[in-house]
Amino acid sequence: MKLEQRCEQVELILADVDGVLTGGQIVFDNEGIETKQFNIRDGLGIKLWQRAGYRFGLITGRSSHIVKIRAAELNVELVRQTAEDKLPVALEILGSLNLEPPQVCYIGDDLPDLPVMRAVGLGVAVADGCAEVREAAHYVTSLGGGQGAVRETIELILKAQRRWDDLIQKYTN
Repeated sequence: MKLEQRCEQVELILADVDGVLTGGQIVFDNEGIETKQFNIRDGLGIKLWQRAGYRFGLITGRSSHIVKIRAAELNVELVRQTAEDKLPVALEILGSLNLEPPQVCYIGDDLPDLPVMRAVGLGVAVADGCAEVREAAHYVTSLGGGQGAVRETIELILKAQRRWDDLIQKYTN
């Protein structure tokens, strides 16, 4: 199936956090508080995706308070942390939303993401993801994790669905 056809079916995007929405570094301050750096363009991309009437979710193997904060800021309700095995978690989300795998895009960067990427209609790897993930992906972004790869993926899908121009009209007029 061609990439554009895969994109046309997508109604839900699920993504890993560390290495996808962030550059993959985990930073602790002197008090042991974890910090993460997110790309603002990814955030606007998620908002545009939601304005199009779609859902966005996060599945991460770690647990971090900052993920809850960023998700709340973006009105992302589908947040699953401490997901060691991501595929059952993704399938539970699909079931709760009455979606089939071809209607889902998953964006990942490392080995724990492979089972989900292989199970969904559009598996996306960030440019700096590990070799196995890039090889398994239907699409590899030109941007790395934390550098706008999520936004790039959202634009790709919305343009394939011919919805991008309408969604950005308020900014371009």
